Amino acid sequence: MILAGDVGGTKTVLAICGDQDFALAREAVYPCADYPSLEAILDAFLAPDERAGLAAACFGVAGPISENTSKITNLPWTIDGHAVSAKLGIPVTLINDLQATALGTLILPDTAFAVLQPPSAPAPHGSIAVIAPGTGLGTALLVSDGRRYRALPSEGGHADFAPTTDEEIEFLRFMRARHGGHVSVERVLSGAGIGDLYDFVRTTLRATGDRNAQISRAALDRTDPSAIRAVELFVELLGAEAGNLALRGLTTGGVVIGGGIPPKLLPALQEPRFLDRFNAKGRFSRWTRGLAVRVALEPRAALFGAAHYAATHKDSRS
Repeated sequence: MILAGDVGGTKTVLAICGDQDFALAREAVYPCADYPSLEAILDAFLAPDERAGLAAACFGVAGPISENTSKITNLPWTIDGHAVSAKLGIPVTLINDLQATALGTLILPDTAFAVLQPPSAPAPHGSIAVIAPGTGLGTALLVSDGRRYRALPSEGGHADFAPTTDEEIEFLRFMRARHGGHVSVERVLSGAGIGDLYDFVRTTLRATGDRNAQISRAALDRTDPSAIRAVELFVELLGAEAGNLALRGLTTGGVVIGGGIPPKLLPALQEPRFLDRFNAKGRFSRWTRGLAVRVALEPRAALFGAAHYAATHKDSRS
């Protein structure tokens, strides 16, 4: 059996699954804020008899990785894969969460995607871009060597936010005043970014609870003009950045939109404004119009990707 994990800034999802078909034997979700470390969550999740049956483990983690160790970007945790390996007595590998998501998209069925733009022609071994807004913003690139795809890690979410319209330039000024001189694209294309976009459109929001989710619901329900425009801006900016990623990776295999936010905003993504901005690439607009663009609807893509990695690398330690 394989132990797979998806460690994000908000929650950690763990699963035990088979190493051939990746069928889930057991799965559980843990709020990260309730635990001091990944090891504490593992103690809560694993029974003694389950530990004995494990062959390998892989965790997709939301942060950069060096020598199998990661400091989680939006969480006060440091995960040492070697220490976890010693604790469990099995090979343990940490990979970037977007590497895991990207690998997971390769084994999902077609029914797990919503197609925003079909490809103009098949590209069997073409590179594929993955961009995933959620608690933060992750990006990854799938590159084929002709036999299998490899997922390349990235911290592209921390690259500069690049406005292209007068309204977006004003939004950049707003964000610089609020967050300081450097405004990353993650600041904009994340859960907190939706709130900032709303505040840019309208200075106050009298709401309680998860205001970012409330803004999204108000926009989809068409009950608040400011919320509508905030989500429209989010969709436009996501389309522009997804198109940028396609150009940077020359992703003839298309683009996958992952993460927790896009499935919730699917009706807004299916409106013309997303593809209008995705394809607004000047001399390369005709090329981008030929790319497949899909939204991954399976929330466990990263979990399946981590399981896939563990199963295919279980005979070697990283």
